[in-house]
Amino acid sequence: MKITALKTYLVPPRWLFLKIETDEGVSGWGEPVVEGRAETVATMVAELSDYLIGKDPALIEDHWNVMYRGGFYRGGAIHMSAIAGIDQALWDIKGKTLGVPVWQLLGGKCRDRIRVYSWIGGDRPADTAKAAIAAKERGFTAVKMNATEELQFVDSHEKVDAAIARVAAIREAVGPHFGIGVDFHGRVHRPMAKILVRELQPYDLMFIEEPVLSENYDALPEITAQTSTPIALGERLFSRWDFKNILKQGCVDIIQPDPSHSGGITETRKIAAMAEAYDVALALHCPLGPIALAANLQLDAVCYNAFIQEQSLGIHYNATNDLLDYLSDPNVFSYVDGFVAIPDAPGLGIEVNEDYVQEKAREGHRWRNPVWRHADGSFAEW
Repeated sequence: MKITALKTYLVPPRWLFLKIETDEGVSGWGEPVVEGRAETVATMVAELSDYLIGKDPALIEDHWNVMYRGGFYRGGAIHMSAIAGIDQALWDIKGKTLGVPVWQLLGGKCRDRIRVYSWIGGDRPADTAKAAIAAKERGFTAVKMNATEELQFVDSHEKVDAAIARVAAIREAVGPHFGIGVDFHGRVHRPMAKILVRELQPYDLMFIEEPVLSENYDALPEITAQTSTPIALGERLFSRWDFKNILKQGCVDIIQPDPSHSGGITETRKIAAMAEAYDVALALHCPLGPIALAANLQLDAVCYNAFIQEQSLGIHYNATNDLLDYLSDPNVFSYVDGFVAIPDAPGLGIEVNEDYVQEKAREGHRWRNPVWRHADGSFAEW
């Protein structure tokens, strides 16, 4: 079998899909994307295709090494996301060729389903208690929300009080044992993060996510000293080398690599195994589309330290299309009692509705994240 083509499809609301075709008629799908930089990643995929066309798709580990190491310059969001989607599609082809799900090729599953959480509140969190109740009524047992709007390096305690009030209202609305994740989203700088994590301590959060930007991980010992709440981060780390110092430091309790950013199934499995050696949990990042979620679930099946899965059903970004729209059988993601089942079909376990993908690709998208500014006119982290 030989690879004959790599075709990318820019589809709303903000996704990029990849189809790899072969000369034996077996094709695989992946989701290589950086949100807001989809066209750039598509170009990177096209550049990597120069090597891949004509090659045997089964040699996944070797292809990964060539794609990562063969261009001399390596790593970063664009490069690793392009590799990620290609890697997902290659695993999809291998599973379909052999007639088994990817998890079977990775040693067999250690769980049948995984807990999921629902996003609430939007970019600037609002009506979060009401949204948490609605998520609970839909069967979810956990939610995640952005903690704050934009924050200056040192900002008003009024904004801290507002964030605490939102979390308190959610806790009161959903009860003491419902999971609440609070995402600082890298918008909170070290001086305010110390305050905010301390003030959130009484609300028994599931985790605090990205309390500071990953590049400021040296601030974590001071911040984590203020709380016993589990600390999560990793969506803006892209390889095992990026995670190495984070894990060695010992301040992170949950890592959140994104298999559409962190080198695909091949690399993310290695990252997860590294984390397990440090007794660190895994909660894969996935506010993306159905192909990405399918790849995540293949990993959740085989990674012992996985405990919960992000997914984008109903997320505020999905205004024009939602998670299930591009699948021939949307019931493949069976949500029951706050869990989603691990797909059992060959490859990634889903069937992409290619006709609909092509139709929506003619529409495309040009999604960009907002640019925020503080009251003084300076740039604010989104």
